[in-house]
Amino acid sequence: MTLSRRALIATTAAAAATTGAAVPAAAAPAGGSRLRTGFERLAGDGYALLEGRRVGIVTNPTGVTRDVRHIVDVMHADPRVNLTAVFGPEHGFRGTAQAGGSEGRYDDPATGLPVYDTYLKSGRPLADVFTASGVDTVVFEIQDAGARFYTYIWTLYDCMEAAGLAGKRFVVLDRPNPATGRAALGPVLHKEFATFVGRQPISQAHGMTVAELALLFNAEFLPAPVPLETVTMTGWHRADFYDASGLPWVPPSPNMPTPDTALVYSGTCLFEGTNLSEGRGTTRPFELLGAEGLDGRWAEAANALGLPGVRFREAYFAPTFSKFQGKTVGGVQLHVHDRAAFDPVRTGIALLVTAKRAWEGFAWRPDNWIDKLTGSERVRTMIDAGADTDEVVAGWRTELAAFRKVRRQYLIYG
Repeated sequence: MTLSRRALIATTAAAAATTGAAVPAAAAPAGGSRLRTGFERLAGDGYALLEGRRVGIVTNPTGVTRDVRHIVDVMHADPRVNLTAVFGPEHGFRGTAQAGGSEGRYDDPATGLPVYDTYLKSGRPLADVFTASGVDTVVFEIQDAGARFYTYIWTLYDCMEAAGLAGKRFVVLDRPNPATGRAALGPVLHKEFATFVGRQPISQAHGMTVAELALLFNAEFLPAPVPLETVTMTGWHRADFYDASGLPWVPPSPNMPTPDTALVYSGTCLFEGTNLSEGRGTTRPFELLGAEGLDGRWAEAANALGLPGVRFREAYFAPTFSKFQGKTVGGVQLHVHDRAAFDPVRTGIALLVTAKRAWEGFAWRPDNWIDKLTGSERVRTMIDAGADTDEVVAGWRTELAAFRKVRRQYLIYG
């Protein structure tokens, strides 16, 4: 019997998904039994959830199998799936665009599938994209980074709302939160500060998976719930870091190169709202922070706080793009030595407080972007008024407790 390339790939994909569940307990990662992603479970079930459907998928380069084949290529080659469209978010489906960019509308050279651009589209315009594509089921499969201002969770929100408006079914394939799902941390967004880096009032580090967020969005925030199905993981536990998953890491965006980046990102991304470099244009974005005129006094001040799980090294670097391009700047590098004790949001606030005190050139971005990142003007105004780290953190205690109570209702995993 001669198999076509499409049939051969389909057979291989199905076998890989099926045998994945049979790994013996001795080979399981420390976090528990072998993790299976939502996609692995969907494929292992023969794509029964998508049978008879015209399917479109919202994804990016992170949508890969355990052997790093893109799931669009795998599904397109499988006769059991009628995949008819791809929807690309910020940075694009194949990941060719930098921050704040997308790939536009084109036909994917590898599969011939039409690729539609979702970036900065929401509501009725995005619903019209789904309608024009001819799909009846929209699937979401993207690796998140665990922070409110990482835009893929708002792509999820916008796509859910648009699918509801267009009368489409919505399916979320779950993946691990690389910063763990242990806790919600940081300030909660105030609705008057809503933007694409924060549509709804969730905490700065949400501690949820995309499937859990989808359940939360559908019940608490969407104007009308969408017909929603989630394909959950097995073998994932809330305290697991990404390396326990056994999954390959594909950068979700150009400046999220490793899981270590995701671990600090929900705190140090706040430096986007300042005139300091947040490390873009280096090999360690969001772990390196600095500016011209800063020196070792900043690292000394930060280390003197005794923040749990992290130390700060005096560092000098020259970004190849973004702030201070081609100039040598001074600052700090974060070294997380105890991931379980590390609090990224508190650390980010402490670094803002100490940077402002250590460097007279410190300034917020003129557009007060820091308010969009933190979700209100409170962090900025408190730091300007001379508040220390504990005082700033105490300012969001009540709203965070309220969000944690709501969040608990939608947690899937133990």
